[in-house]
Parts: sequence; structure tokens; C-alpha cells
Amino acid sequence: MTPVLPVTLLPIGVRGMKILNRQKFLRKVVVPILKVGDEKVSEVTPICKNYLLKLENFKPVQPLKQNSENSYKIIHLNPEKLSQWSDIDNSDREVLQKCGITEQDLDTKEIQITYDNFKYDSIFKAVLPENEETVSGFSQIGHIIHLNLREHLLDYKQLIGEVLIDKIKTCTTVVNKNNIIDNTYRNFSMEIIAGEENYIVTVKENGCNFRFDFSKVYWNPRLCKEHERILEYIKPGDVLFDVFCGVGPFSIPAAKRKCKVFANDLNPDSFTWLNFNAKQNKLNMTHFKSYNLDGKDFICNIFKDFLVGLCKGTEELQNGSKIHVTMNLPAMAVEFLKHFNGLLEDKLLMEKFNYEIIVYVYCFVVGDDPYKDAEQLVRESIGCDIDILNTFNVRNVSPKKEMMRVTFKLTKSIIFGVNQGSICEPPTKKLCVEKELKD
Repeated sequence: MTPVLPVTLLPIGVRGMKILNRQKFLRKVVVPILKVGDEKVSEVTPICKNYLLKLENFKPVQPLKQNSENSYKIIHLNPEKLSQWSDIDNSDREVLQKCGITEQDLDTKEIQITYDNFKYDSIFKAVLPENEETVSGFSQIGHIIHLNLREHLLDYKQLIGEVLIDKIKTCTTVVNKNNIIDNTYRNFSMEIIAGEENYIVTVKENGCNFRFDFSKVYWNPRLCKEHERILEYIKPGDVLFDVFCGVGPFSIPAAKRKCKVFANDLNPDSFTWLNFNAKQNKLNMTHFKSYNLDGKDFICNIFKDFLVGLCKGTEELQNGSKIHVTMNLPAMAVEFLKHFNGLLEDKLLMEKFNYEIIVYVYCFVVGDDPYKDAEQLVRESIGCDIDILNTFNVRNVSPKKEMMRVTFKLTKSIIFGVNQGSICEPPTKKLCVEKELKD
């Protein structure tokens, strides 16, 4: 066999393409092959698994077309890994020889590669600017792929969208986010860069189906595991107050697990889809109540009234059951913590208050010690010392920006605003003091 010249399997000659031309990806490549008798194919193929030519819509093992009584197969090998017999590991060569396969059975063949043979990441690597960040990741929500393209990729957005629709069969719409999530309702403006204009999606998570308009509500598939973690803490008979519930990824599965749920979101579209999903998932509506309120009003009225009702006996909580409060609005949830401090003014209710309340509050922190910073942020925001049960890094948002969850007990002293410990100085102030002392 004449050694195969070094070859790349990536598309060539397409760098800088901005309008998708699938014909430009057509090329011919010489690849190494093994000619193997039919009776040995099942034995030989596993030995060659590390050298196989793996392309989209391409079978590495194919029949050899010839007019003879003997039947053979061709095993196509990767020219990026193998150009001659000696490129095969010695141990693998020995096993092949025991199967009757020698260097004489190694040959070359010219094959044609088309656009259909490349994965989307190979296409992006070949087309998009060199030495720049490529399409590093994306989220898929139902049939929609959601991108957050860097500025240097915006000229390529149409091509990127078309390639993703071609290559990901469950995708029919590709959108690019236009701004950061900084508005009241946590949704963002977006543009369709490929596919049909259809924002209504259906997703399944934690045994429940959720349907919503992705352009008007917040949904992040990367939080699925976090939703699952919190749901593991919530037991039948517990009560959940979901302050910023969105379309219900905490609330609806909790209600399905026979918890009493109070779900709230200020976004009227989220509120509409929350109630739609509650009915679609056939919740027992006597144990599910929904509200379209500001977080402050939800805490200072709905949550407060429930606690007063518990103390006065108009509300019930099963023995051993807990009250959980989820606050998944990381950009500003901590700002609402102060409303828990001294929430109940009637000190006569204190001796009747004996309930375990667990708060799960989410925040964004930037710095070298996200755990310490998140805890400090929560303490400062609530205005008193707290009993922190757990601090958890949910996910990395961007370089040095983390989404954190701080879990703490909402104690009687906090609720009634008594016997509160002092708050430590913020880390920045500590650093300033230390610097002054050194100077």
C-alpha cells in the first residue's frame, strides 16, 4: 500500500462563508481501507474501532462490489489517524494477523464527502473566523435552539442558524438573544435567525410537561438538575412558597408530590402559563394556589397570612412537615430578603410559632470566593445573622460570575425581629481596613 498523504477531514475552502452553500463542502478524499472476508468482519471490526472513519451519514463498513464467488467487506479507516500499516498499534496488528489480516489487506480508496457527512461543530470550525471563539454552546428548549452570539459571529448568524436546523433534527427554530436578562419579567428580546417563527414550546422536566411562549417567559434548561435537587428536599405534606415561580418548574412537580403550593410570579405571561401547566398536569387544585404579585406583596401578605393562620389555628401543617421558600430570581432575589425580617409584629404569636422554614435563595456573585461572597450578600440583605445550612454553586454564568444558592433557616427570631446577631462587615470593607493597618 502506498501511504496515504496526511489529510484533514474538515471541510476546506469555506473559511469566511456567510451564505450557506452546501455544494462548497463537496470534496474527494483518499482514505485507507481494509479488505476483509465476510466471515471475519465481526471479529476484525472491534479491533479497528479506534481507527474507523467516523462521519455523519456514512457507514465505515461497506460491501465490496466485485464479481467473484467470495464475498468481502471494506472497512474504511481514518486518514487522520492512519496512513500506513505501522500506524496501527503493535498489539492491534498482532491480533489482526491472528485473524489472517496482514499489511497486504491494507489499501486505499477515494471517497466523496458531502455537506451531509459533517457535524455542525466541524462546519463551524471550518467556516468561522480562526483564532476566535466559535459557537461554544447553546440551549435547546423544545424545538427552539437559543444562542447568545458574540459580536464577531453576528455576520455569520444566518449560516449558523441554517446549519443547526440541518444538523439537529428536533430543531425547527433558531433564535439569538439580543440583550441581557435585566428587565422586571426576566425575559429578553430575541430575533429568529433561521427556521419558523414559532415560540410556543413544550418541554418535559421532572415528570411534568411545561408549555409556554419562550419569547415572553424565562426558562433555562441548564437549571433542570437544580430543580431536581430542591424537589428532593420537599416531602409530601410540606408547604412550598415559590416567590418567583415562572411557569412552575419548582411548583408544579412539588404539587404533584402532594405538597401544598403557593406559587407566584409578577410576569402576567408566566402566571398564565403557570395555570395552564397546572391544569395540563392534572394538579389537585385544592392544594395549588397561584398569584400574580410583586415578590414583596407575596411575602408580606400571602406568606405572612399563612404564618399568622398557623399560629391562630386557621391553617394546618402536618406534624414533622416543613415550610419551604424558593427564591429563584438570582439578579435581585436577595433584595426581597429584608421583608422576612420582622415580618410578624404581634409578639403574642411568638410562643405559638414552632415551625421549620427553609429558604433557598439564589444570587449572582463575581469574585474569587463565591461561597463566602454569596453568604455575606445574603446576611447583609436580610439585615441579621442567619443559620446557613448550605451554600451551593449552581452553575458558572461567565468568567468569574457564578450563580449561587444559599440555603438557610428562617427562624422565629428573624420572623419576629428579635434577638438578632450582628452582621459581619462586607469583604470589601474588611480589605480596606486591613490595607489601612498595613499602611
